Amino acid sequence: MLKIQGAFTAIITPFRNGRVDFGALKKIVRFQVGNGISGLVPCGSTGEAATLSPEEYLAVIKTVVAAAGGKIPVVPGVGTNSTAKSVEMVKKVSALGVDGLLAIVPYYNKPTQEGMTAHFSAIAKATRLPIILYNIPGRTGVNMLPATVLALRKKFKNIAGIKEASGSLDQVSEIINGADGEFALMSGDDSLTLPMMSVGARGVISVVSNVAPAKASRMCGLFLGGDQPAATRLHHELFPLIKALFVETNPIPVKYAASLLGLCKPEPRLPLTPLTEHNRAPLKKVLAAAGIRCR
Repeated sequence: MLKIQGAFTAIITPFRNGRVDFGALKKIVRFQVGNGISGLVPCGSTGEAATLSPEEYLAVIKTVVAAAGGKIPVVPGVGTNSTAKSVEMVKKVSALGVDGLLAIVPYYNKPTQEGMTAHFSAIAKATRLPIILYNIPGRTGVNMLPATVLALRKKFKNIAGIKEASGSLDQVSEIINGADGEFALMSGDDSLTLPMMSVGARGVISVVSNVAPAKASRMCGLFLGGDQPAATRLHHELFPLIKALFVETNPIPVKYAASLLGLCKPEPRLPLTPLTEHNRAPLKKVLAAAGIRCR
C-alpha cells in the first residue's frame, strides 16, 4: 500500500537542447533516493508536464520507475482538462509499474464542484491505484472545496489523499476534520508545510526538495517524530531558499538551482524561459546560506 507521508519531490524534467535529458533524469532520481526522500512525483507542474509530448510523458515515467528501482514510491501527475483524455492517460500510466497517481483539478475550463466530482469519479473508476487529488487554484483557476473532497473520499476508497495548494489553513483543517484517519493531506506549498502539519497534514509534495531533499525529508520526519522545535528550526533554515525558488515562475528557479548542483542543464521548455540574470546571484547566495554546495 502507498504510504503518503513525509517529503515527496515533485521532480523537474531535465532538458538538453530542447529534448528530454534521460541521463540527467536518472541522475536526479539517484540523488533523491540517496538523500532519503519519501517518494517521487514526476510529470507534475514542476515537471513541465504540459509541454511534454505523449511519448515523452510516458518515457519520463518509465525512466523514473526504473531508476527508483522500487526503493521509493513513484506517483506521477496525471490529468488534463478533458475527462476522457484524463481517463485514457490514467489507464496507460497505471500499467507502468507506478505506485499511485496525482490527479489535478481540470484547468482553464473552470468546472463546477459537480463537474469536479464527475471528473474524479471517472478517474477513480479507471484504476485500482491510490489517487492523490491535486488542488491548486492558482494554476487551475478554480478551487475544489472541502465538501467535494470529502464526498469523493467517501465514495471511492482509492482516493487516498490530496495535495492541497489553496494556501488556506482553514480549508486544510476542514478537510482533515471531516476525513477518516487513513486519508492523507499533503502540503502543496513548501512555505506552508510546517503550518499545515501542525493541523494534521502528513507532509509535502515539494519543490525545494529538488535541491534540498535531505533537509525537507528531515524536517517532515522530525515533526512526525514529535520534535517540533527541531522541525521549526529546519523550516526557518529552508524558508529563504523556498522564497528564492519562486522568484520567477516554477520551475524556472529550481531548474537553475539544480544546474548549480550539477544535476542538469538550467533549461526549461517554452513558453518558460531561463532564469533572468539579475536573479541568479541572489539564488546562489541563498543556496550557500542553506548549506547546499554548488559546483
